[in-house]
Amino acid sequence: MKHISSYCTALLVLIFFSAATAHGQVQTRVRVIQASNTGSTTANSLKDIHGQIGSLFNFSSYQLLKDETVTLSPNRPVEIPTHPGASLQLELTKKPKKDVAEIRVRIKREGSEILNTLLKLSPGKTVSIGGPKHGDGTIILNITARF
Repeated sequence: MKHISSYCTALLVLIFFSAATAHGQVQTRVRVIQASNTGSTTANSLKDIHGQIGSLFNFSSYQLLKDETVTLSPNRPVEIPTHPGASLQLELTKKPKKDVAEIRVRIKREGSEILNTLLKLSPGKTVSIGGPKHGDGTIILNITARF
């Protein structure tokens, strides 16, 4: 009985991800991180990527501001408020191919666009982008696409 339950669960997960890909959707996890040289702590929720961001950015402290997973569809931007007066916009530019999804990333502050870049992500891969100043530090975006 245990094996049947495991097989059913695996089948449901496979069907879910197959349906998302068939419709050109991409599950995207976004972590908004504040990096600074004030203190020397890293949030427990960032331990899995501390080595990656630590090798790319020279800061002593990393704090998670937001962790969201959104479903992107081609040419349908998703806006994520990051803090008062600022937002992050993600847009899948076209239906993903089997090995790459193109995601437009924009950061807006007080209505003005301060970052606009295009990412090409492979399934399950993660990219970290250094962003604008925030408080006594800098914003880092950590983005993972699943399709």
